[in-house]
Amino acid sequence: MALGLESPAPPIKVENWLRGQPLTSFQLGKVYIVEFWATWCAPCVAALSDLVQLQEKYRDSGVEVLGIAAGERAQTAEKARSKLDAWLTEKLPNLNYRVGLDYTREMDELWMDSSFSIGIPTSFVVDRDGHIAFIGSPTQLEEVLPKILTGSWRISDEAKAADAERIAKGERTMPIFAKLTPAMKAQDWAKALSVVEEAVAVLPDDVNFRVLQADLLLHKMRDLQAGLPVMRQLVRDAINKKSAMWMAGALRQIFDPAIDNSHLPQAQRFAMGNELSGHILAINPAQRGEAPKFVSYPAVAQYYYESGNKDRAIELIEVTLKSLDGPAPIPDNLKQEVMSESVQTLANYKGQKACYGSVCATPQPGVSQSTKAQAPEERR
Repeated sequence: MALGLESPAPPIKVENWLRGQPLTSFQLGKVYIVEFWATWCAPCVAALSDLVQLQEKYRDSGVEVLGIAAGERAQTAEKARSKLDAWLTEKLPNLNYRVGLDYTREMDELWMDSSFSIGIPTSFVVDRDGHIAFIGSPTQLEEVLPKILTGSWRISDEAKAADAERIAKGERTMPIFAKLTPAMKAQDWAKALSVVEEAVAVLPDDVNFRVLQADLLLHKMRDLQAGLPVMRQLVRDAINKKSAMWMAGALRQIFDPAIDNSHLPQAQRFAMGNELSGHILAINPAQRGEAPKFVSYPAVAQYYYESGNKDRAIELIEVTLKSLDGPAPIPDNLKQEVMSESVQTLANYKGQKACYGSVCATPQPGVSQSTKAQAPEERR
């Protein structure tokens, strides 16, 4: 049986508690948020920071947060513990909940593997009776947790349907990741592509597999004969879905300054860039503040920059920066990361020092030469 809604919570298996008092078992009457994360996981930083606020907000309601570092990459448990301690001191000095190390992966297997949970961060909520009330993304906690506390969530059709869907997807994807992860680590791109194509056949609406398929073909294997049709289909599907996330994922494959795109047919590259950029700006225009700009605008800006429209590229990065102060909630750590990257991009585009608030950057040597290109029709 898969670990899911209504399952008894597995035991706590932690070798070292780096923050807070040790906890060996769940106490009845309390609600626990058990968060699996790792220091190498960029989204985990924002998730852990959000949990500080959740812990403060719901402490009086009997909620306790446990951060479980179950995927640390270190040669020994002691090195993992030292690395974690230094990381927590730097990144989360105001931590107000327990954090434990599971170097042996025993807890990871009992919780993550048993629930078909693949990626981190992943949140588990243990209800007052010691049973699982929720498994999913920490971004859902703000909405779900109040319902769990009132007792309305676990009995709802919405919760049961969501958990059944999560388990069904996990049963399909876990065997895929079991083959994909070692292939990617070994840089066996042909094997990785075979696994990804299998995943796309089963989960055609999973944007991550679709983008990875294009990346493997275009950039890892440089198979343009197979890769360009896959890329064009990804562009069409992204536009048809009217999804900024899909379109940004596609656009980054052909207009990410960190990727060498010199081998791609430039006429096709710029044509796809023009189409994607236009649709992204149509569904998420600069004057609307409710949709986050940092997800898609940097890729659009890069397209304009390489097309020779530097002023438009600068304008879009400036809009991205202003949107960080808008009404849409953005975790502080993620906000700082996006701000630093955007200010650096702004400096590179302008060719001079750029600042936003207290964050400043100077142009990186060689960036303007390596990323600046003209659209084919503008070449002389």
